[in-house]
Parts: sequence; structure tokens; C-alpha cells
Amino acid sequence: MNRRFDIKHYQGFLAITCLCLFILYAPLIIVMIYSFNDSASITNWGGFSLRWYADVFTGPESEKFKLAAWNSLSIAVMAATVATTVATAGAIGMIRGGQFRGKSASFALISLPIMVPEIVTAVATLIFFSTIGFKLGTLSILVAHIVFCIPFAYLPISARLQGIEASYEEAAQDLYADRWRTFRYVLMPIMWPGILSGFLLAFIISLDDFIITNFIKGAGIETLPTAIFGSVKQGIKPNIMALSTLLLLFSIALVTLSYFIGKRGQEPHPTD
Repeated sequence: MNRRFDIKHYQGFLAITCLCLFILYAPLIIVMIYSFNDSASITNWGGFSLRWYADVFTGPESEKFKLAAWNSLSIAVMAATVATTVATAGAIGMIRGGQFRGKSASFALISLPIMVPEIVTAVATLIFFSTIGFKLGTLSILVAHIVFCIPFAYLPISARLQGIEASYEEAAQDLYADRWRTFRYVLMPIMWPGILSGFLLAFIISLDDFIITNFIKGAGIETLPTAIFGSVKQGIKPNIMALSTLLLLFSIALVTLSYFIGKRGQEPHPTD
């Protein structure tokens, strides 16, 4: 008699899982707890307080953080928008384009930035920009973010498109709809959860990126992650913990929203 495979019943599985979760999330929880510490010390608890959250917005470094946050948000919005547009076109071409020479290689090229270590991408991007004489600054960050955000936007969009039957488009074309009208009125409304999910994923990847941005940002340009890193080099202060907690909560909210939008996109659609 075959017994159902259930990894949860294996000896030691629960202990290993709890250990992994502890290693992953304990540092984040500690940072969040000490961001509410009334004391200026990062090790001694001085009582509950929101003074460091107020310091983020009104303290001596508040203007630097506000400018860095604006840079991060504006770059992330533009990078995610362009990356999602390119990823949507790429997904339609790859999935609805039929078989063509180099299709497997094209898919590998799209997925490659996810598998390549980010430090390698950062160094290669810096060398490339230096070789062609591209001035480092906000524009260089935007271009780099667009490129490495495309694969992250492509994944949920292509997954959603693969779940859409081609019969919808065929029916629209049988009713004399051209390709643009078919995409606009048939395919796009069904694809939108995957597209929005891809946009949010690309946005959060761009917003949180540090390594590539730190290599190619140029002098005088800061994003929120690089501003946090610059402050940490001068010593870890409680206001950095508060700022890190805000960034973490914002990232968690976007990832959760992306998950539920993607999950909604997987719900079956009526065929009648």
C-alpha cells in the first residue's frame, strides 16, 4: 500500500524549518523592536517611544532622507512602468508568437539577470557605462533598473498569459477584430492582474536595490538604500532602525498586494 508523501512527518523537518525562519526573520524583528526604543543606545532598552520615527521626518538628517526617498520612488515608478511595458510585449511575443528560431535562447536571456549574482551585474554595468562614456547619475540608475527589472515583471505576466486560452483571441478575430482591438478589449482585461502584479514586483525590486545603484549612482545622487548605508557607515543610530522599519513595512505591503493580485488573476474565468 502506497503511503501519501508528506514531508511534514519527516523527523527533524519542523526543527529545521523553525531554525531557518528564525535566522531569516529574527534580525528584522530586532530592528523593528529597537526602532521604538526611547534610548539613543541601540542595545539598551529605555522604554517605548516614537521619537526616532519623528526624527526621520523632522531630525537633522530628514532632508537627506526625504530627497533620497523621492529619488527612489520616482526612479522605481519610471523603471517599473518601462520594464512592465517591455515585459508585456515580450511575454506576448514569447507565448503567443508560436515557435521560432532562438525561442529557448530568448527565454534564457530574459531569465539570465535573475540568476547572475547582482555584484557581477553591477560591475558589468559600471564598466559598460564607463566604456561608452555614459555619465553616471539619475539617468544611469534608471537605465540599469529598467534592464534588471524586466525579468521580474516578465515572470507574473507570462504566467498569467499562459493561463489564458487562445480561444478568446480566436473568437474576437472571427468577429473581425484586428490584433490591436483583440489585445485592448479581450486580452488586456484578462491579463491585468498579471501586469499589475509584475509592475508591483518590478517597483519593489527597484525601490530596494542597493548593490547596482551604489556602483552606478555617481557623486551627489542618493537613493533611500544608499542613504541608509551612508548613515550606517557613520554609526548605527536608532533613527536608521526606524527608517529601515518603514521601508520594510512598505515593501511587505507591496509584496502582499502583488501576491493577492496575482492570486486573483489565477481564478478561473467563465467561458460563457
